[in-house]
Amino acid sequence: MKHHDVIIIGAGAAGLMCAATAGYRGRDVLVLDNAKQAGRKILISGGGRCNFTNLKVEPANFICGNPHFVKSALARYPSQQFIELVERHGIEYHERDHGQLFCNDSAKDIVTMLLTECDWAGVSIQLRTDILSVRKSEAGRFELNTSNGELSCDALVVATGGLSMPKLGATPYGYQLAEQFGLNVLPTHAGLVPFTWHSDDKIRFEPLSGIAVPSRITAKNGTHFSEALLFTHRGLSGPAILQISNYWQAGETIEINLLPNMDLAQALEQQLAAHPKQSLRNTLSQWLPKRLVEVLFDEALLNKALNQLVHAERAKLVDDLHCWTVLMNGTEGYRTAEVTLGGVDTHELSSKTMEASKVAGLYFIGEVMDVSGWLGGFNFQWAWASGVAAGQAV
Repeated sequence: MKHHDVIIIGAGAAGLMCAATAGYRGRDVLVLDNAKQAGRKILISGGGRCNFTNLKVEPANFICGNPHFVKSALARYPSQQFIELVERHGIEYHERDHGQLFCNDSAKDIVTMLLTECDWAGVSIQLRTDILSVRKSEAGRFELNTSNGELSCDALVVATGGLSMPKLGATPYGYQLAEQFGLNVLPTHAGLVPFTWHSDDKIRFEPLSGIAVPSRITAKNGTHFSEALLFTHRGLSGPAILQISNYWQAGETIEINLLPNMDLAQALEQQLAAHPKQSLRNTLSQWLPKRLVEVLFDEALLNKALNQLVHAERAKLVDDLHCWTVLMNGTEGYRTAEVTLGGVDTHELSSKTMEASKVAGLYFIGEVMDVSGWLGGFNFQWAWASGVAAGQAV
C-alpha cells in the first residue's frame, strides 16, 4: 500500500490550491480525481475566461449556516494574494463591473498556473481514478481502495465540489464520505441558477427570449440585486436572477423593478405635460423594449393617449413596472447551476484549518461544504482561501 502524507480527493480549484500550498511545505501530496483532466469546471467558468476572483471580497458575499465561518480563511488569504499569483505567472486580466476579474485570454491560463504550481511543489496528480472505499485504521491512517490500487495517508482532504453541472462529473461523493465519518450534511439545492416559467407564463413570455433589461430584483426576505435580467425560452436568467436564486425558496414570489434607474410616476407626468396625445405604447417604448411592453400590457391600454389615462391606470402602471410580482415555477436545477447551496455543515469544521472536529486528519474545502458565494468570482476566492487554509495545516 503506497503511503502519502496528504491525499486530496478532487483536482478542482480548491484541491489544486491546497495541494500546491501543502507541497511547498515539504509534504508528500497526491491528488486524485475521477475526471480525465484537472480543473474542468475552471475551464468553462466565466464564459471560458474564468472570473477568478473579485476586488471587493467581504464575508457578506457568502451564504453559510454559520455566517462567521468564512471570516478567518478569507482574511488570511485575501483576493490580492491570488491576484499577485496570477501576475507572477504573467497572466493578463481585466476588471468588469462590480470588481470582477477575468482572464484576457482563456480560463486555461488559470488551470495551467495551478498545475505549474503543483509541479513546482512536487505534487503528484492521478486522474481517471475512482475511490471505491475509505476507512480509518486503528493507527489513525486513512486507507483508500481505488480503481488504481490501494493507498494510505495521514491527512485526507475532500475537495470534491458540489452537485452543480453533473456533465462535468459532479457527484455526491463528498457528502457521502462526510456522513460515513459521522459529520452532519445540510440539505443541498441548486444555486446561482436560472428560473423556469409555469406553463401558462411560458406561452406568454417565450417570444421575449433574448431580451435583456436592467432590473432590481428582491426576494421575499428583502435581499435584492440590481443587475441585468434576461428573458429565455424557459424562464428568466441574467446576473440579477442568478444572484437572487440563492435567496429564493420554492413557492415564493420575487419582485422585479423593470425601471430601477428612474421614477416612472414622475416621468409619466413630464411626458403628459410635453406630449399629451402620445400613445402609452410609444411612451413606454422609450424606456423598455417594445416587445416587452406589448406582452406586459393589453392592446387597448397601450393604444390610449397619455391624456386619456385615468389616475388609477397610471398608478397601476407604476406599480406593475416598479413592483412586478412574479411566481416562478422553479429553477433549471443542477444542470445549469453554478454552485450548490448546503453541504457539509461548517459547525463540524475548524474555520482556521477546515479540519473535521470529530475526525483528526480529515479536511473539507471548497464547494463541498455549506459555503456559497455570490456571482462574481466569490466562489473561486473561497476555493483559493479554504484550499490555502487546509494546505497550511495538513
